[in-house]
Amino acid sequence: MHIYIDADACPVVGIAEDIATKYNIPITLLCDTNHVLTSDYSEVIVVGAGADAVDYKLISICHRGDIVVTQDYGVAAMALGKGAFAIHQSGKWYTNENIDQMLMERHLNKKARRASSRNHIKGPRKRTEEDDQRFAESFEKLLRKANNL
Repeated sequence: MHIYIDADACPVVGIAEDIATKYNIPITLLCDTNHVLTSDYSEVIVVGAGADAVDYKLISICHRGDIVVTQDYGVAAMALGKGAFAIHQSGKWYTNENIDQMLMERHLNKKARRASSRNHIKGPRKRTEEDDQRFAESFEKLLRKANNL
């Protein structure tokens, strides 16, 4: 098993590394040339800054049974299609049962934004310690589940 993190602006890299260290599971962080990442634990792969370049690289190297950390529903869907596990930085697991609905909601929201005359959209709320704790618990539970397969 291997953990792959879509690491561009990902707030849970440190948490994932701490937990992976405990289980001695390797991590690969993927980012584009607009981000500078270093890690004492993880391998870092820097991909060209093209649209979706990181996403396609991540999917090309992940395999069945691996874990993918991403906030991108499309990446999660492709990971699930390869038999990998996928988790959002909020701690929510992507599954074959929920991914279609999530992709449809994303599509409908994008369509609504395009149709709206108001194009200003507020960004995500500030991340809290509770958010980090929720991710840590969910991520560790997913690691244990993946290890038992």
